[in-house]
Amino acid sequence: MLGEIAALGGLFLAAFGAATILPFQSEVVFVGLQLGNAAPVLLIVLVASIGNVLGAVVNYYLGLWLEHFRHRRWFPITEAQLEKAQRIYARWGVWTLLISWAPLGDAFTVLAGVMRTNLVLFTLLVTLAKTGRYIALAWITAAASGG
Repeated sequence: MLGEIAALGGLFLAAFGAATILPFQSEVVFVGLQLGNAAPVLLIVLVASIGNVLGAVVNYYLGLWLEHFRHRRWFPITEAQLEKAQRIYARWGVWTLLISWAPLGDAFTVLAGVMRTNLVLFTLLVTLAKTGRYIALAWITAAASGG
């Protein structure tokens, strides 16, 4: 029981970190736990999803905060890059959050904060996207391992 809690705690931290702007990967931990039968697959999906969504919420609030500093010299992106990202977001809107699971998708979660997206809608779309990714990963892992 204690080993399962520790394993799931590690997965939560990996999934949380992977959803932020930090260079983490949660898939390896996820697959390892699934293949090692460390916990029921549904629980692995649930813990990874919660961690990943909460990491995306951190990005959202980072976007809210960062936008106040956009005219500073040290701001991480240029004014032109920010305006281009805002144009893309204005065109495709909150639907870009459905690809928040993909590489560079975390940028959309930060941009959602900059654009002051409704937090409830943000959370719903990100939860759908990120949980869907973990369900797909669990299915692929089970199919590949014959289980």
